[in-house]
Order: sequence, then C-alpha cells, then structure tokens
Amino acid sequence: MTTLTGPSASPFHSGEQAIHQRLGIGPQVEQLGRRMIRDHLPEQHQQFYRQLPYLVVGSSDTNGQPSASLLTGPAGFITMPDATTMTIAATPFPGDLLNDNLGVGATLGLLGIDLSARRRNRANGRINRLGSGNDGFSLTIDQAFGNCPQYITPRDIETATAQMTHAAWDQPITTPHLCASDQLMISSADTFFIASHRAGSGDDPTSGTDVSHRGGEPGFVTVEDHSTLIIPDYAGNMHFNTLGNLTENPQAGLLFVDFETGNYLQLSGAIKIIWSGDELAQFAGAERLLRFTLKCAVSVGLSRWD
Repeated sequence: MTTLTGPSASPFHSGEQAIHQRLGIGPQVEQLGRRMIRDHLPEQHQQFYRQLPYLVVGSSDTNGQPSASLLTGPAGFITMPDATTMTIAATPFPGDLLNDNLGVGATLGLLGIDLSARRRNRANGRINRLGSGNDGFSLTIDQAFGNCPQYITPRDIETATAQMTHAAWDQPITTPHLCASDQLMISSADTFFIASHRAGSGDDPTSGTDVSHRGGEPGFVTVEDHSTLIIPDYAGNMHFNTLGNLTENPQAGLLFVDFETGNYLQLSGAIKIIWSGDELAQFAGAERLLRFTLKCAVSVGLSRWD
C-alpha cells in the first residue's frame, strides 16, 4: 500500500483545486497532499482510532444533503481488520440523521478527535457491510490523513461520553428554525463539526462525504436570526476539503455538542462562502465567512425552549 502518487492520482477534486488556484497555492498544496493523504490507515492512525470512545461521522442523503453525527462506545468499538478497512461497533442514537443515510455503498466522512490531547485524524470511505443490532458497520477507506491541533479547545469529556452511551432519551425534536435554547447553545460554543458532500463516481476517492472540526473562542459563531449563522473561516491546513465540497455542493450539516451532558444539535442547510467585503472585515483574523441558512434542526437529548 502506498500514498497516492502519479500524474493522474491527485488527492484533490476540481472544487478543491479551484480554491487552490484562486489563492495561488496549487503546486504547493498538491505536493503536500500527495505526501500526506493516503489510501490506507497507517498503523499510528489505527492505534489512535482504537482508543477513542467517540467518533464524529459525516453522511449524506440521496439528495446530497450532508449531516454530522456522533457515535459512541467503549474504547475499542472502532477496529481495523486491515489497513484499508474500519469496523465500527455502534449504531446512531434514535432520531439521528445518520440512521437514514447508512447503506452499503454509501460514503462517510470520519473524524477521530481526542479533545483532551488536542489530536485529530480524518478518513473517508464507503460502507461495505451493514450489521444487525449493535453490530454497526464496516467501510473501505478511500483517503486518510492527519490534521494539526490548531483551534481545538482541550477538554475531558469522559463523563459526557458515558452519559451519551447510556442515555435513554425521548424522541429527538425536529424544527425548521432555531429556538432560543438552540441559539444560546450555538452562540456560546467554542467547537462544532461540519459535514459536506461532493457527488462523483463510485470509484472516485475524491468524491463522497467529509466531516471536519471547527473551533474558536466561545461565541465565534454568530447567530444572525432564527435560521442564519455567520461562521468565520480561519487559516487551516490549506487542503480546503470542506470549502472545495461547498464550491460544488453548497449543502452542509453542522453538529454542536453540549460537552457537559453529551446532548447535541444537528443542523441541515446550505452555505454561501463570502470571500471578501465589509462583512468579512468585521471578523478579526477570518480569511472568509460562511453564511449558513438552516433547513431543519434536530435536537438529540436537549430540552428546548423559546
């Protein structure tokens, strides 16, 4: 098994490459990506995933609408039979949008993140087997790579993970708007996760669903109204996986987690990228803005109020 190499083996698709060209970083990022993005899980990544008690998962419905979800289990619920296969012995919580998106051949984005150690690795792949009950599913890895610890707020969430694993919640609540409790949770968050999706052929490793982490000071996400968020986009690893997907498919899924209780809020909607202008100048340090317009909100375990 090797890293992606050769003149026709770019790890980036046309949407990502368009942003690289726009910013004048194409050759630099192409060289970096071919070195960093692998078609398998290195042993170091395998060991990392095995010790996690939670996993962030990005999935998409048949219309290309992504959602970001959370799976939990005892350390060891993620295993690797080999370097190109990951098995996840967990199922989504009732009402989580991931329940409707699991199927053989479906693409998933995976984010393994150790918030206490500020370490994260990402992988994208396709489901090759669905189990029954809590057996979960397996997927074949298309791409795997590491991310730097930038913007990760350190925290110990063992208590929240235990609560999530053993929670017996009522049916999640779905609404077309952000209620007051949603807005308070979002406006005080220092962390959220974003899923994006790019359509493509079944054998194209650059297509499919991706999920990534976003962080900043508490309140870095602005709630403009009951259906609109403004998100500053800061300098990152220059891959532009998320923005590249959004360039070709503006739909996105956001996940906000209450790390004290393990409850979480899933948002589905669309994003417009703001590259310049007076609005961008109001956000110190931001290189772009993401204007998110909500389609629906799903609360898992949260008490909601207006």
